[in-house]
Amino acid sequence: MSEPASAELKQKIIDYLKTEGKAKNRDVAKALGEEKKLVDKAIGELGNEGRLEYLYLDGSYVKLKE
Repeated sequence: MSEPASAELKQKIIDYLKTEGKAKNRDVAKALGEEKKLVDKAIGELGNEGRLEYLYLDGSYVKLKE
């Protein structure tokens, strides 16, 4: 079983989304300078925790849950 994503990375993602509103996973990874697979994992965990929601517009985006 793999380790959970770091709390630090999750907080960076939350802080980024507070400024951007919504973003694609790859854009979050690029902005934070992190590997996309780590960001994907952290975003998945944040989604499971009910802190993020997915939007399907012209692609898939994540945003903070209101």
